[in-house]
Amino acid sequence: MPTANLGEPVRTRDGRSLFLRGIRPDDVAALKRCFTRLSPEDIRRRFLHAMSELPEPMAQRLCNIDPAKETAFVLMDEAVEPAEMRGVGRIYVDESANSAEFSVLVEHDWARRGLGALLMQRLVDDCRRRGLHEIWGYVLLENRPMLELCRELGFQRRPALDEPGTTQISLHF
Repeated sequence: MPTANLGEPVRTRDGRSLFLRGIRPDDVAALKRCFTRLSPEDIRRRFLHAMSELPEPMAQRLCNIDPAKETAFVLMDEAVEPAEMRGVGRIYVDESANSAEFSVLVEHDWARRGLGALLMQRLVDDCRRRGLHEIWGYVLLENRPMLELCRELGFQRRPALDEPGTTQISLHF
């Protein structure tokens, strides 16, 4: 499993090469460039609301994680210069609930190639390694690809009463 300093080469279903590794503080520029390539729909599906840009303080925060409470994996395309971030998956651990909230984002042009499944499986594995009892997240009901992926991984759905148009999905260990 990749750590903050190590990583591993991975291939998409259609044979493209990426490098999977932990996010680093120097990934801010790549994260911001990735955000500019997202459609408004991609942004809304990931952040559950519209955003026109990724503010610098937010980008800094997303790239400077506390490994005791967070894990974030990135998929880097090193075939281009500078290397580009094509996907990111992360968890935020809630120690009091012994669970973690997840989020996954794959750039549109790289979607439907197994990368979301790869990131989700790594996050699930990390939660198990940490001894957590649950991984969960909110997903828009219209985000059928993510709902299908999570169903395939064994996640259960329940209504998100406080968030119209969303469902909470969870996997218990």
